[in-house]
Amino acid sequence: MTGLSDVGYSTEAIAAGEAVEAVVVRFAGDSGDGMQLTGSQFTRATALAGNDLATLPSFPAEIRAPAGTTFGVSSFQIQFGARSVATPGDAPDVLVAMNPAALRVHLPDVVVAGTLVINSSAFTDRNLAKAGYEVSPLDDGSLDNYQVVAVDIAQRTVEAVKEFGLGHGDARRCKNLWALGLMYWLYGRDPGATLEWIARKFAHREDLAAANRAALLAGHAYGETAELGPALPRTHVPPAERAPGRYRTVTGADGLTWGLLAGAGKAELPMVFASYPITPASGLLHTLAGLREPGLTTLQAEDEIAAACAAIGASFSGSLGVTASSGPGVALKGEALGLAVSAELPLVVVNCQRGGPSTGLPTKTEQADLYQALYGRNGDAPLCVLAPASAADCFSMAIEAVRLAVGYMTPVLLLADGYLVNAAEPWQIPELSDWEDFPVRFHTDPDGFHPFLREAATGARPWVKPGTAGLEHRIGGLEKDFDSGHISYEPGNHQRMTDVRAQKIRGMADAIPEQDVAVGGLSGDLAVVSWGSTYGAVNQAVRRSRMKGREVAHIHLRYLNPLPRNLGPLLRGYDRLLVPELNNGQLVNVLRASFGVHAEGLSQVTGEPFRIAHLEHAFKEILEA
Repeated sequence: MTGLSDVGYSTEAIAAGEAVEAVVVRFAGDSGDGMQLTGSQFTRATALAGNDLATLPSFPAEIRAPAGTTFGVSSFQIQFGARSVATPGDAPDVLVAMNPAALRVHLPDVVVAGTLVINSSAFTDRNLAKAGYEVSPLDDGSLDNYQVVAVDIAQRTVEAVKEFGLGHGDARRCKNLWALGLMYWLYGRDPGATLEWIARKFAHREDLAAANRAALLAGHAYGETAELGPALPRTHVPPAERAPGRYRTVTGADGLTWGLLAGAGKAELPMVFASYPITPASGLLHTLAGLREPGLTTLQAEDEIAAACAAIGASFSGSLGVTASSGPGVALKGEALGLAVSAELPLVVVNCQRGGPSTGLPTKTEQADLYQALYGRNGDAPLCVLAPASAADCFSMAIEAVRLAVGYMTPVLLLADGYLVNAAEPWQIPELSDWEDFPVRFHTDPDGFHPFLREAATGARPWVKPGTAGLEHRIGGLEKDFDSGHISYEPGNHQRMTDVRAQKIRGMADAIPEQDVAVGGLSGDLAVVSWGSTYGAVNQAVRRSRMKGREVAHIHLRYLNPLPRNLGPLLRGYDRLLVPELNNGQLVNVLRASFGVHAEGLSQVTGEPFRIAHLEHAFKEILEA
């Protein structure tokens, strides 16, 4: 790997700088400024430096919002540290603002006395007007409470790359690499991995490769030579302590796709992933379609309904059928999910939730599809619902979804969300042997066969591949007779089949772990109950509260239907229950209805994850009430 020492810098210089435990940096600019790329490269270098980290990419839903406006601002936030990092951070210590719109949108979030690295060349009268400024904030004193480093990044980039003969536009487009180089200098990051990425990315355009390389190193050299002083002091974030093992960064989308493949392997089944592009679920289709994995088939269907039905057809024929979407797409799949419930076929459905209703906030996160997952079908059509807690946990819960789907012959809905699938964190690559195999054995014995025979332990019906001699049968959306599998309108049979399907899902509680307490004891003043991607923020807020002497516990649910058998008694052990959710109060109502407990809700529907400080303040208020 090419390192700083290869381009003229000493390891002593890299290591120099003020040591801090953790830092939050946000890159922000126009959608065409390459902020997601800049953030992902900084994330990679930070992971290689050994820090723990969490990221929050944020971008507009429009393919290209008007340039220079607040509507087109894209950002990437990362918190990295020498300690455990569970969230991307409440507020940035450093904001890199590539234009006035980025500054206007993100300045309110920056900590007091935080650092602003500003691309001053973008602060033209036209751009200021687009961002809604009447006077440049660089001149009116409004930034006096911050450390401001205003640099003509665009012009310095043009000068750094002029020898490579690029047009002015192409040259200016390298400015994100210049800014990245400055941040690499600031935190002692080794640019080697990014230099290698540039070489691969522009393998067929040596002029672009050379220009981007030059821009990156010019930004780094600027930090080294400009004597920025207290406005931009070099900072050292020591590596975090970690268990020995092999690590890589992983997003929730990565974890889900790899977990689904691992689950199919554990079941010894080929996997068919049929999906229709929709934000933020498209990443799963993109990743799987790019793999050349034996036994994997991907299909981009013409619509959401076709995708779900293709996945059901794959399961009918003896493969693991999987489909993924977001809330609006899952709404369209609703009838097909009812078909899978009626046909009693295994199916994994991934819902990457986003802000709703309708098209809503396509690129923002929310947890408002819980009711849809639990109840969003016609008739009594229960199914299993799971929710991973983190990007890394997506891998484990995807395997779990496959295990339960094939073990109980039922659809399983896996509730991720926009934050979870886009966020990245370090991941210790696990050994697959840590999970037990659960190979599927298709039914082949014609003796006494009928399609709705039941396994006593699970209530699962037999899985028969079409064409198996002597086992010809019909399944479908019309109600079937419990004994013969023939179409039946007999009232008592429908009652019986409805009860059996419901009991099968309830019985899955025997196959899932009992609920544990993530932090705290089995009783106390307050238990905070969370689910899904809020795990990190809630967990950190609870830990901070306990450090201040407050008796708070954290209970995090990954199994939402059925709920763990011990959950009711566990909840009753606490004086108060608080349920923070990124919706208007859904799990809190489920818990009240299921266990008769007095749980209070804490709702947020801003399209953004919870902030730790907000949660900690809520815990304090409820305990002092």
